[in-house]
Amino acid sequence: MEKSLAVAFAGTPSFALPALDAIAASRHRLVVVYTQPDRPAGRGREVAASPVKARALSLGLPVEQPDSLRDSVAPARLSGHSPDVMVVVAYGLLLPQAILDVPRLGCVNIHASLLPRWRGAAPVARAIEAGDSVSGVCIMRMEAGLDTGPVMLRRELAIGPRETAGELETRLAAEGAVLIVAALDALAADCASFELQDPARASYARKLQKSEARIDWRERAEVIERRVRALNPWPVAETRLEGLQLRIWQARVVPAAAGPEPGTILAAGPQGIVVMTGGDALAIERLQLPGRRAVTAADFANTRGFAGLVLA
Repeated sequence: MEKSLAVAFAGTPSFALPALDAIAASRHRLVVVYTQPDRPAGRGREVAASPVKARALSLGLPVEQPDSLRDSVAPARLSGHSPDVMVVVAYGLLLPQAILDVPRLGCVNIHASLLPRWRGAAPVARAIEAGDSVSGVCIMRMEAGLDTGPVMLRRELAIGPRETAGELETRLAAEGAVLIVAALDALAADCASFELQDPARASYARKLQKSEARIDWRERAEVIERRVRALNPWPVAETRLEGLQLRIWQARVVPAAAGPEPGTILAAGPQGIVVMTGGDALAIERLQLPGRRAVTAADFANTRGFAGLVLA
């Protein structure tokens, strides 16, 4: 008879939901779900539960929401659920060694990159920003270092030429859900194998900051276009038009000879709003004004004349 593992789960955003659902549908038993404390969210800043908490409650699972796992109480509380293994997916809190030591089979993490490339908080966005042609997902045994543990399973995915971070995350989350069940099955059968990471090949995916959203039109169009995709859905690339914020959700590169200063609008019409950059031009295809819904740049261009204006 195939063995069933008692699984503790730790995750917070929607990215973690496919894995939670997959484990819940497997032969393995979810015994507790850890997630971040309820926090203000949305325009009204009302306190809201995380996506993982909402799903866990709908599944009738016990939920833990500690502010930290570094006190002496946290390991004892986790131990009280008697987990064989802990699965961690975008949880948002560091797991100290005392927590890592509780499950008899350790803690495993679903990481959205091909480790050791892009260790850290924002692997999907940084892969797109850097122009990587492939990304992927890894199941890694956790240790004290940041995403340094040995890799158990990995799946490579090509990055689409116009794919946003949000779109790629959705695909990676689905792949991670498949892999984590396979990983739990292997752990239960005592046939899991792990490959050490090569630290010489490691790169760091630093956390996204709101300050990165502002476009520097002196950069090449291809660099800006990748950043637009990398910062979608958050924090969303932006620029200024006559003092107004324009959030740019979608754009494409357009060949252009050197000419006006970067940021100058070369044309505005059905093709979008074409802006000079430090190399070629960028055609803005979808944008958003403050307090408004996102619209096509072609529709926006119909509101007035834009050619010759300079974005900053």
